[in-house]
Amino acid sequence: TGAMYRAVTLQASLDKINMEDDKALTKTAENINLAFEADAAGITRIFVHGRDVTEELRTPLVSSHVSLVSRVPGVREKMVGLQKEMASRGGVVMEGRDIGTHVLPQAQIKLYLTASVEKRARRRYEELKQRGYRVRFADVSKEIEQRDEIDSKRAIAPLKPAPDAIIIDCSDMGVNQVVDLIMARVSGRSN
Repeated sequence: TGAMYRAVTLQASLDKINMEDDKALTKTAENINLAFEADAAGITRIFVHGRDVTEELRTPLVSSHVSLVSRVPGVREKMVGLQKEMASRGGVVMEGRDIGTHVLPQAQIKLYLTASVEKRARRRYEELKQRGYRVRFADVSKEIEQRDEIDSKRAIAPLKPAPDAIIIDCSDMGVNQVVDLIMARVSGRSN
């Protein structure tokens, strides 16, 4: 679901909208045409108005503004509506910063993945470097801290684990370890 907020942020940036203009950001969210499609390799691609924007959603520009956009009540209302619509079709695995507490509080299984700021920043820094961006680790770390601060203190659906979520600290785990742990937890709780 974070990709949805990133898509609105990208579109607002392309439209040269001030990231402090809640009304204009809400209008962008209300008018955006989002689509998700799996490519031949099974990777989900994100389309905005028919254009594949998957790679653009992880740019430093989008990352630096997404929390400002996602805190806007009108943007959240529109995106949460789309997320609930997706979930209503059934059989969905959804991730995001407010899924278990706000979007789908009745979800059968809730997992809250966390990691230290330093570990998340290191992962993001390496990802950006691999994509050819020239970034400084300190800047990436500061951006993650700021995003956590904004998301944790926003008025609507702040970032926090659901009371019944299983909390997984993946600071010192690789992707495969996290997936294995999640699968073990899911299979242990499924009916």
